[in-house]
Amino acid sequence: MIYVDPKILERLNKWLTPFFDLETQQAIKEMIAHDPEGLEDSFYKNLEFGTGGMRGIMGVGDNRINKYTLGKNTQGLSNYLKQQFSSEEIKVAIAYDCRHNSKELAKLVANVFSANGIKVFLFSDLRPTPELSFAVRYFELSMRHRFNCIS
Repeated sequence: MIYVDPKILERLNKWLTPFFDLETQQAIKEMIAHDPEGLEDSFYKNLEFGTGGMRGIMGVGDNRINKYTLGKNTQGLSNYLKQQFSSEEIKVAIAYDCRHNSKELAKLVANVFSANGIKVFLFSDLRPTPELSFAVRYFELSMRHRFNCIS
């Protein structure tokens, strides 16, 4: 029998609920059976949002880049922006690059912002970071609203 920290077990059990898709749940079950160290690393903490945005390993769990962690963090960012700039129109620019799933994750982030009434400028194809910087100026996004969700 493998010991699992109770805090990790609590996080892990949330990910095994019907809120999460079956593919995610199956990946977790595989990790339980075959990769206890990977399981612990995937769930021991929440992935942090740093100065370069969210950076990390793609996979299942709170400490990984996936549609759930990006969606949750984008919702939190949306809540913050709406609270801080309630009297302004909030606009964001989102670019993506050639990294694995970058386009799909950029669309997910754009959908969360849009669902919160935030105006989104999403590039239709991959772009280098300087083009995102140009878009921020071109669409007159204020300094307060500049951030690069997927780059």
